[in-house]
Amino acid sequence: MENQEQNNNSKLKAIILVLALLLIGSLAYMFKMSSDSKQLETELTTESSEKEAALKDLAALKTTYDAAIAENTSMSEELIAEREKVIQLMEDLKKSKGDAASMRKYKQQYFALEAKMNNLVRENDALKKLNEDLTTNLDSTKTILVEAKEYNQVLVGQNEDLTKTVEKAAKLSILNLKTSGYKVKSSGKEIATDRASRVDLLKVNFTIAENSVAKSGDKEYYVQIIDSKNNVLGDKKDVLVNGSTLSYSFISKVAYANSTVDVSENLPGKGFEKGTYFVNIFDKGTLVGKTSFSLR
Repeated sequence: MENQEQNNNSKLKAIILVLALLLIGSLAYMFKMSSDSKQLETELTTESSEKEAALKDLAALKTTYDAAIAENTSMSEELIAEREKVIQLMEDLKKSKGDAASMRKYKQQYFALEAKMNNLVRENDALKKLNEDLTTNLDSTKTILVEAKEYNQVLVGQNEDLTKTVEKAAKLSILNLKTSGYKVKSSGKEIATDRASRVDLLKVNFTIAENSVAKSGDKEYYVQIIDSKNNVLGDKKDVLVNGSTLSYSFISKVAYANSTVDVSENLPGKGFEKGTYFVNIFDKGTLVGKTSFSLR
């Protein structure tokens, strides 16, 4: 009986020992499972954080490209192409699991894109600076050209004024213009008279003043004599000057050598009317002398 009781106790102890070992093993397994779960959660959290950080870095790259493209330089097309690569990488990264292998791959691509961006941005900045310098130089050149044009216009104006002054100074002055009626006797002697019935010759006298600026040489003047009935006497020929028709009595040709010249011209005729006569002298189309006289 005592031996049987001892055997039962031994069996009970063995069972208790087995149960204890099973409990210890179960606790150890549960602890390991809990540790593995926490490690996995940590790894997933880390991978998610790295993915978000990578997306932020790529977004910053895109923003830098947007700013460079907005400056609209000659490098815009190349900048746009590189920005598209950044956008595509962002899309690929969003779809990825974000595991360590994928993140290593995306980091390598990010660093390559970042290096490319830095080079392009430096080149774009240098190009922008060059354009600014060229614009400044162009503005300076435009200012110089405008000033030169304005100065040239002033010179042209001064030259035109000077030309007009010289032309005006070169004009010959007609002085002492006088016309009278004469009776010519058979001996050839001329006797002044203001009686229309006796006049058979009109004598026109004038003086060309000295002018050292004027061009010397032969000069021609159109002499126009108009009677009291508005008839042009003499040759009654027409000449077109400055777009208008001028009727003249005769042409007075004078050899001019820059010194004073006295001119006397005769217009013979018969049957002169009583009244006031007008005498005009034209240098081409310009009236340079005029007078009047009367016959009774």
